[in-house]
Amino acid sequence: MSTIQNYVVTGMTCGHCESAIRDEVSLIAHVQHVDVSAATGRLTVSADQPVDDAIVMAAVDAAGYRAVRS
Repeated sequence: MSTIQNYVVTGMTCGHCESAIRDEVSLIAHVQHVDVSAATGRLTVSADQPVDDAIVMAAVDAAGYRAVRS
């Protein structure tokens, strides 16, 4: 069963921003797909089980941005 979690990310302005976030969040265990858009400020994480929001937000923080669950 797949779960989808949505976040709002601040500070993104370009494709490099998207790539940095995608790279960090993709390293999280159980994450299957990461969709991130600088244009909308949205991050969607698909995983084979729920992922702790704190872990996702820490990965976004490691990439240099801030995220909140939406």
